[in-house]
Amino acid sequence: MKHHLLIILTVLLAGFGGVSAHDDIPNDSLSYSWRILQPLGLRERAPMDTLLFNYHKTAVPSSYSPAFATTGNQASVGKNMIFMDSEPMSDFFFRDAKQFWIPNLETMRFFNTRIPMSQVGYNTGGGRELAQDWFKFLFSGNLNRRSQIGVLVSYPYSKGSYENQAAKGLTWGLSGSYTGDRYEFQGFFNAYNMINKENGGITDDLYILDPAQLQGGVSTINPKSIPTNLTNSHTRVVGKEFYMNHRYKVGYWREEKDDNDSVVAREYIPVSSFIWTLDYNSGRHRFTNTNSTQEKDFWTNHYISTNDTYDLTSYSSLRNTIGVSLLEGFNKYAKAGLGAFLTHELRTYKQTPDTFAISGDDRPEGLTPYPFDSRLKGKETQNLLYVGAQLVKQHGHLLNYEATASLGLVGAAAGEIKAEGNVSTRIKLLGDTVMVKGYGHFSNTTAPYLMNNYISNHFAWKNDFGKIRRLRFGGMLDLPHTGTFVNVGVENIQNHIYFSPDMLPVQNGGSVQVFSVKVQQNLRWRALNWENTLIYQKSSDDAVIPLPQFAVYSNLYFYFRIAKVLQVQLGVDMDYYTSYYAPGYQPSTMAFYNQREIKCGNYPFMNAYANFKLSRARFFVLYSHLNQGMFGDDNYFSLPHYPLNPRRFQMGVIVDFVN
Repeated sequence: MKHHLLIILTVLLAGFGGVSAHDDIPNDSLSYSWRILQPLGLRERAPMDTLLFNYHKTAVPSSYSPAFATTGNQASVGKNMIFMDSEPMSDFFFRDAKQFWIPNLETMRFFNTRIPMSQVGYNTGGGRELAQDWFKFLFSGNLNRRSQIGVLVSYPYSKGSYENQAAKGLTWGLSGSYTGDRYEFQGFFNAYNMINKENGGITDDLYILDPAQLQGGVSTINPKSIPTNLTNSHTRVVGKEFYMNHRYKVGYWREEKDDNDSVVAREYIPVSSFIWTLDYNSGRHRFTNTNSTQEKDFWTNHYISTNDTYDLTSYSSLRNTIGVSLLEGFNKYAKAGLGAFLTHELRTYKQTPDTFAISGDDRPEGLTPYPFDSRLKGKETQNLLYVGAQLVKQHGHLLNYEATASLGLVGAAAGEIKAEGNVSTRIKLLGDTVMVKGYGHFSNTTAPYLMNNYISNHFAWKNDFGKIRRLRFGGMLDLPHTGTFVNVGVENIQNHIYFSPDMLPVQNGGSVQVFSVKVQQNLRWRALNWENTLIYQKSSDDAVIPLPQFAVYSNLYFYFRIAKVLQVQLGVDMDYYTSYYAPGYQPSTMAFYNQREIKCGNYPFMNAYANFKLSRARFFVLYSHLNQGMFGDDNYFSLPHYPLNPRRFQMGVIVDFVN
């Protein structure tokens, strides 16, 4: 009740008592946001988060995509099963399962707001025993017209709908930028600390599918009373990233004179620039289990201890890039920007100490026989060197494009090739602007170090995987006049690495093709709106890359205003995807593995909601998982043995303060 009163009070203060000298949030002519394009730190405009529509989705953990595989609650692990929207495995794969809660270079946003801006958000729901809260804070302010600083804080916390499922995470960061005639800077520091209590899934799916069968005819059950496979297991993922991009521009002054030959204006025209980018990234994964009985029942292998587990793996990467570029548009013949760069990266891996003898009488009784003739390294350092080039046109009236290619020269990167690009154009049609875009990507990359070498209490592997080759190409069509967006793409992957049913990494020796069509169609008639996203994707080998063949997001709502000041979005939305062999989840490695025993999907997950916007406050009320028990056969699993959250009432608010 205190949480609800806090939300109501915040809305009232924002709507009626928090008015500044500016009644509205600055429009795009005064303020804007951008993101960084690698590797030379180019800027690309990004939308600002000030919209009313679909704000309620931030409180639904499974709403990151129309097909999202998750252990259930807020701040927990997840995997996007829409293939074209998913990311390849990173160099520190533990972080991948938490990527939706962790800021990175791709999601980092910088703001130029002219007027200092703060966003404070909070949502809650579920009651005392099932509490799910999320506090968010964002600040950006200009010190002057050239420099800006920013702060972000995010704290999701969830006790979980099921036992031993609690999760929380603290993320915070600082950012800054400076744009001068000759010198430019943009940089940030982000840190995160994510903690999960791992329950290993429920012991029997019938507690959800048919509880009466397990309870002597009693058909209702308290989700918190359902037994779980693990009760004393925890995962912690901690990390930080420090990034800074420096650019020094060389050019000339262009002067504008009046009739008396007096200078009335001067403008610096940059011709070329020299760039230095530093990106430091580190991560640490710790898994613990202190229940000796479950230790033996849940896992087959024990290489370090049969009573408990204390696995620790850490990673760091220091990447330095130096580059030089000729800038786009410094004269009428410079139709595009051209750059070249050299990147050096130092990576370090540290793994769980393993001090026992690998064989003989000195190896403790009961431990699993060591699977290799020699001990795996506890620490490894890699030096990598890349050279590359970039061609960019961002300010064309008819045609824009970007192409970046790099070649690995030294260390594990030797022979690596990465090339990607896109080209887009805007065409006037029927009084509107139609956007057409084509894209392509090719890479031939070395397998991540931890896929070749890993040691922990329950899993150990030593592989010699070959390079992974990926080729993707496709096109997009955006028709704003009809509310239509189409994206068609195909990708071929050779030597794909995945986790097999025995939860160990394997490499597919052949090729797998994935074809995808994504169609978004928005319809409107007066106050009635219907937004639809339909995705068809087909994998040529479901045993290697399992995917739901169809996925749908549908959102039917009314949009109207009350007294001309209160905007209202009132509706029902739904995620649905077809049945498929969803990946399993292994808590000790945070890995999603392929399995061929249990199918998930063919279940609509529906939410009834009302979003409001009053002055600078956006707030919502939400009844999530509306259809539980009504239809869908109660088969609301997105992962084997991990049911989604039951129905619950939630509410939240975010206020945009402009001072």
